[in-house]
Amino acid sequence: MGDTAAPVTVLVVDDFKTNVEYLRDILEADYRILAAYLGDEAIAVALEEKPDLILLDVMMPGMDGYEVCRRLKADPRTKGIPIIFITALGDEKDEAAAFEAGGSDFLTKPVKAIVVRERIKTQLERLDQMRKLEAEVRRRTTEIEETRQKIITCLGKASEFRDNETGTHILRMARYTERIAHAYGLSDEETQLFFLAAPMHDVGKIGIRDSVLLKPGKLDTGEWEEMKRHCEIGERILGDDASVLLRAAAICAKSHHERWDGKGYPLGLSGEDIPLIGRITSVADVFDALSSKRPYKEAWPIGRALAEIQNGAGTQFDPAAISAFAKALEDILGIRERLGDA
Repeated sequence: MGDTAAPVTVLVVDDFKTNVEYLRDILEADYRILAAYLGDEAIAVALEEKPDLILLDVMMPGMDGYEVCRRLKADPRTKGIPIIFITALGDEKDEAAAFEAGGSDFLTKPVKAIVVRERIKTQLERLDQMRKLEAEVRRRTTEIEETRQKIITCLGKASEFRDNETGTHILRMARYTERIAHAYGLSDEETQLFFLAAPMHDVGKIGIRDSVLLKPGKLDTGEWEEMKRHCEIGERILGDDASVLLRAAAICAKSHHERWDGKGYPLGLSGEDIPLIGRITSVADVFDALSSKRPYKEAWPIGRALAEIQNGAGTQFDPAAISAFAKALEDILGIRERLGDA
């Protein structure tokens, strides 16, 4: 099959040894042949050896071929293996039962050597085409996801330039988010998702006027209401996309200023009603804001910033997120050292 160096493996399953040997004789010049004589044995061999194709009898003691096929097709490890039934049963209902169980083809005994070879060849060609198609789909899916990630990074940088912040703020807070999420107990996949979505938390600032966004002093009431709109603007920019990554980024943008005690914005959510990505990103973002210089403030000493974060547990922040922050603190301070504003 294809240009692979490994020989194609065919598993022959039949309770009569003479039938197995007949098929072995006509196929072993071209394929690596494995044999099994009972249903349970066939399943065990298929799971261990992962053959490229199975030739399967129907009438066997104990588990019949239909049940063997159903079990193999129900298992993600073996469901992709083509199964050709070779049986003495020849009624239309028997053939229908074979296909209903998941079989790819059906031959009636006695079978001619040339017919078996051609049917195997056809199934292996289909399998090869399917594997190539799946590989191409995976490649294109990866390409699309990488493009989405690049877009998110670029938009994150755009919002950073609008906010007149340092070039490493987004990278720092994304790394902080990643480490907090990991310490929180999230899976590697979820942790990676949070890391990729976090840079988009302030993209909505693109829609805020310079006179408000870059004001060095305290904002008045009207200006503060305008500034708070950046959460909803960010969600609108990212849209209600089907992409898991873009959707997570949109949720992050909207929810990262909510507070555990319900006094945040834009929705005034509280407790676990706040999406987890917003709760974790909030801790990362505030810590970096406190410990970094901004147009309106000097950087706080690390000790003071850490105390402020800890004091916010149960009011501004999810207590579990603060515990995770504490667990990840050594990593977070290491990131801060490597990616400082200087």
